[in-house]
Parts: sequence; structure tokens; C-alpha cells
Amino acid sequence: MLPGIVVKPLKRFADERGFFTEIMRTDWRDVIQDDIVQANMSVSYPGMVRAWHRHERGQVDHFLVIRGALKICAYDDESSELDEVISAGENPQLVRVPGHYWHGFKVVGNEQATLIYFVNRLYDYSSPDEERRPWDDQTIIPETINGKRDDRCGKAWDWFLPAFK
Repeated sequence: MLPGIVVKPLKRFADERGFFTEIMRTDWRDVIQDDIVQANMSVSYPGMVRAWHRHERGQVDHFLVIRGALKICAYDDESSELDEVISAGENPQLVRVPGHYWHGFKVVGNEQATLIYFVNRLYDYSSPDEERRPWDDQTIIPETINGKRDDRCGKAWDWFLPAFK
């Protein structure tokens, strides 16, 4: 994984009433390395891509899918490495993405996805910490994906190309 990206599986405790999951604790220093100051929720429809953007003033995102499934990606211009994490509400995990990487996600599957995300910087309405590029930017060409070379490497990133054929 790119430096700073962390995926923390979360434990689900089930009983006859339902289930319980801790979603964030300040003593999880492996993934919560930043002071969380804001929480947001995003709902996206099947097949939607929300990408690419980055934060140049130090924002770090902590993603938690609570319904549906997302393919979360982070791309580093310098190394041409792309990390791809599939995260789903049925298998909860907290995904830390340092904001200086280009990042975004695509809804996978046929249901809408609900994402809760925690950030370490308050959103500044007058001067947002967001730089954007098109979701289908042809200049994002990963040389490695999750540290490996496969048939998707060396060409423009395609959110809709399946990882497995």
C-alpha cells in the first residue's frame, strides 16, 4: 500500500437483537493518526464514480462504508502507484487515505452505497481544500495496482474495467 493508507477490519458483535460495531476509537493509533474534527455522510447510486480529488493542506479522510459496496482508490502521481480497496457494509472496515493522494470511489453492485467519512480538517466553505481532475482522466496511468503489475497497468485507469475476468 501507499505510505499512510491503512485498512482496519472492524469487529462486528452479533446477538439476537442485531449487531454492534465500534467504528472509531482514539486508541486505534494504527489508523486514527489524526485528530478527527468533522464527520460526513455521502449516499451514491449504483455505478456512480466520485473521483478524482486531493487535499493539499493536510486533510486525511477515514472512510467507512455502512451500506452497499465501494471500490476506493488512491493514486500517487510521483510513483504511478494506485491502491484499490473494496469496502462493503457487510464487512466493515475503516480505510485511511492521506489527502495528498488523488482519491475517489465507485459504487460496485446494484444497490446504493452509504459512506460515512471522518476528516481531520474542518471544511472551509470560502476556500475549500480540494483540487479536482475528471473522473475519467486519461493521464492517471498506474504502473502498479496494490503493489502488483497486472493487465490493468500501463494504461489509462478505467473505473469500469473489472479486476478479474
